[in-house]
Amino acid sequence: MAQDALEPISALPRGEFAFPGPLRDALVTAILDGVKTTTTSLLVEHPCDYDPQEDVGTFEAVLDSHDDVVCVIRTTEAYVCRLVDVSDEHAIAEGEGYADASEWRAGHEQFWRSPEFVEYIGELDINDDTQVVCQRFTIDSRYPTRDLEPWKSQA
Repeated sequence: MAQDALEPISALPRGEFAFPGPLRDALVTAILDGVKTTTTSLLVEHPCDYDPQEDVGTFEAVLDSHDDVVCVIRTTEAYVCRLVDVSDEHAIAEGEGYADASEWRAGHEQFWRSPEFVEYIGELDINDDTQVVCQRFTIDSRYPTRDLEPWKSQA
């Protein structure tokens, strides 16, 4: 494939932030607004032979709560660190309004202990030494973006 050729969106891996609903809407909106430029996942969510450097330069088609692609992001940095070592800069760049890594950690631990996440991955012992994957990304402007269609509760 020529260097300038783009993979079709349909061929790109899907980027899902949180679970469908209000939190995903908020995260995707922050991405579209350019406020969210980093993300964090638990290392246990990745294959056992995972190498974060292999993510650098890769693309993901970001999904909204309706599984529609709203934009394409490209990973520009990825590394593994201990939960306690996540920097204030990374936490603030997550675009969720955290003032520092301490606030960020409390919010993320709440998510990682939520019934939805526990059902997804199982119950985990989350502590200072928990390994996390920190990624930095940018929206790739060569792909189209579309407005988010907000989630409507099924209730």
